[in-house]
Amino acid sequence: MAPWLPLLSLLGLLLGAAPAPPRRAADAQAREAAYPELLGPARFALEMYNRGRAAGMRATLGAVRGRARRAGKGSLYSLKATLEEPPCNDPTVCQLPVSKKTLLCSFQVLDELGKHMLLRRDCGPVDDENETLSSVLPLLNKEPLPQDFSVKMASIFKEFVTTYNRTYETKEETQWRMSVFSNNMIRAQKIQALDRGTAQYGITKFSDLTEEEFRTVYLNPLLRENRGKKMHLDKSVSSSAPPEWDWRKKGAVTKVKDQGMCGSCWAFSVTGNVEGQWFLKRGALLSLSEQELLDCDKLDKACLGGLPSNAYSAIKTLGGLETEDDYSYRGHVQTCSFSEKKARVYINDSVELSRNEEKLVAWLAKKGPISVAINAFGMQFYRHGISHPLRPLCSPWLIDHAVLLVGYGNRSGIPFWAIKNSWGTDWGEEGYYYLHRGSGACGVNTMASSAVVN
Repeated sequence: MAPWLPLLSLLGLLLGAAPAPPRRAADAQAREAAYPELLGPARFALEMYNRGRAAGMRATLGAVRGRARRAGKGSLYSLKATLEEPPCNDPTVCQLPVSKKTLLCSFQVLDELGKHMLLRRDCGPVDDENETLSSVLPLLNKEPLPQDFSVKMASIFKEFVTTYNRTYETKEETQWRMSVFSNNMIRAQKIQALDRGTAQYGITKFSDLTEEEFRTVYLNPLLRENRGKKMHLDKSVSSSAPPEWDWRKKGAVTKVKDQGMCGSCWAFSVTGNVEGQWFLKRGALLSLSEQELLDCDKLDKACLGGLPSNAYSAIKTLGGLETEDDYSYRGHVQTCSFSEKKARVYINDSVELSRNEEKLVAWLAKKGPISVAINAFGMQFYRHGISHPLRPLCSPWLIDHAVLLVGYGNRSGIPFWAIKNSWGTDWGEEGYYYLHRGSGACGVNTMASSAVVN
């Protein structure tokens, strides 16, 4: 038998497949769950999916499969289910403004003492008029791996460990992390093959994390619900925009920061926006405190996620933001120690911006950097270039990461947004992400907002 076959079976051939974690106690291991056992958690997930919808607009449950794992006093269910969306042409009412569609959803439901809690929901269309998953899937089935794959991967993984100063507690964990890393390299190649831009995907500092770990630690599932404070829509900018713009060159953007192992992207997105607004109104660029928002914003959930609209409201209620120097970032929740006497910046209001990208371009060029939220598909492995994933793979309805638009332009005729991220300068293009502009890529236009400083 070829030496790479055991590794290949471990990795799986489908995009997103992940190896199992190292074995712990037998009762903590996942097991295949019988269909009747899955119905309760699946119906609960469907109920949460349909929450707030009128009777005729609710999706219905199709096929269900999944696994169960003991978790504390209950069970954690990882489900794959198909949902049938009814016909809908109103995007303010339904998630998919199209005719009837079948969705493929991944749910995680915790059943503890008879009470259910939805921990994760990822849904996307399994067919599309122009870009169907049936046309995508053949591209995911790559040719067999070379016989020296495992040897080469071991060498690459060793280099990764050295580069990013990784240490693992046991030999078993090291072997597991290598299998995760190998699986991720295959995933990165598949994402690369399906990208329509110039982006390059490969090894990053997140390459030894499973997709679930990455989402849980670094992303923000609360953005999908978007149940924050309501903001009024700002007026569009009437003047025409220049062909390119970059607020970094105008002195309105602070250095790239690092949120660490905390889902606090929402705080960094908002402080970046406020930093730009204060600079434009007061002429001073101050690095502002995200930790203040983690500790003192009681509307949001700190490292478990938050919403920009809530953060603006918290800043206004608190009486302003302290600087990074006075209230430094720790990456975990502490007791609120905000002092109004130390506040250096205040805001008067906040506004929602247009979903039209041309209007966003004009607004940005005239009024400053914009807080936005996106679907972070592929960003775990993004290295450089302009990302342009297929729409079914990067659904605008599944946003999970807040970032900051700081500029726009064209590279080799490809329009892009320049996006300040909060994962440090050792990720992406010195901490920046470049995303295709003009196609609503990854939902970049669905949650744009800004603070107002008078």
